[in-house]
Amino acid sequence: MINTAARAALPDLAEMELADLEQFLAGLGEGRFHARQIYRWAYKRGVTDFHLMSDLSKTLRASLDTGLVLSTPRIVGRDRSSDGTEKFVLEVGPDGGTARRIESVFIPETPAMTFCVSTQVGCAMGCAFCLTGKMGLVRNLTAGEIVGQVRVLAETLALRDTRFNIVLMGMGEPLHNYDETMKALRILANASGLAISPRRVTLSTVGVVPGLDRLTTEPMMPNLAISLHATTEEQRSRLVPLNRKYRIEDVLAACRRLPVKRRDRITFEYVLLDGVNDAPDDARRLVRLLQGIRAKVNLIPLNEAAGIPFGRPADHRVDAFAQILADHRVTVSVRKSRGRDIRAACGQLIVEGQQRSPGQRLASAMSSALSPAGADA
Repeated sequence: MINTAARAALPDLAEMELADLEQFLAGLGEGRFHARQIYRWAYKRGVTDFHLMSDLSKTLRASLDTGLVLSTPRIVGRDRSSDGTEKFVLEVGPDGGTARRIESVFIPETPAMTFCVSTQVGCAMGCAFCLTGKMGLVRNLTAGEIVGQVRVLAETLALRDTRFNIVLMGMGEPLHNYDETMKALRILANASGLAISPRRVTLSTVGVVPGLDRLTTEPMMPNLAISLHATTEEQRSRLVPLNRKYRIEDVLAACRRLPVKRRDRITFEYVLLDGVNDAPDDARRLVRLLQGIRAKVNLIPLNEAAGIPFGRPADHRVDAFAQILADHRVTVSVRKSRGRDIRAACGQLIVEGQQRSPGQRLASAMSSALSPAGADA
């Protein structure tokens, strides 16, 4: 029997791409083809006990049980909205002896089923209208922890055999955790696993320009949603502190460098704040900013919450803003808020009471400065 400390030091299947697992099996003297079998058990069938992987030999199953672990986030809270949206509080770790909590959201019939997953514990971006930013950055999630949210939701909701979409719009800035986020997308896309095409994944970013440029070199790229939220540099710097380093013109220039396929568009998310960025002049400036970009705009009337110092615009102001965009032939939609009554809507995810060590606070402060190297860490 392996004790808990020894088991924690074992290689983790959750963190392995298929090639990593093949190499691990080769080290055991086993055929690499078994990696596809194990992936199918873990991802397609949701089996986490190696002894239950019945098409593997008993010898291999025993070797896996003593030489490998499959870590899985633990559900510690679950809440259901009146509109059917469900919010899950998941525990990951341990992290240096301390487990961390994150939130993931299931949004049904949108029109497909959608999982909203997190890429970080907290967030360093500090956007003025987002509760997650109040946490600061506690730590990055690993690829296995990002994928683990999908595994847990698919299993818990009995959706492993159902097509669903994934939005990286939970806690954290995905491009601030670039390497682990992209590794997670490769694991999710593997044909022997969940086989989730990048076309069914949307990555939301406030515009970490070095990360956007790195995406141009990726063999597979998810759909992109750029959180713009303002039409002047001064205005955006107040709402999105990152704009002090990567200005609107820098973000839009990076968008123009992205290889967008003929039928695809980059989504620009725009949270409407009453009396702040919702005037007709803002709408007209937005039209001018997006000229020459294959763009669509997703307007998000603010999801109000205690701690957010802004209000939600009246419906007629939202409609007037959208109409100006439409009149200028900009594809526009207004996002219907889901899960507001359980604080599961856009900008409302926060897990309170997670203390950061002095080292983590320093790391968060450095992350907020966002040097190009730090942005890609």
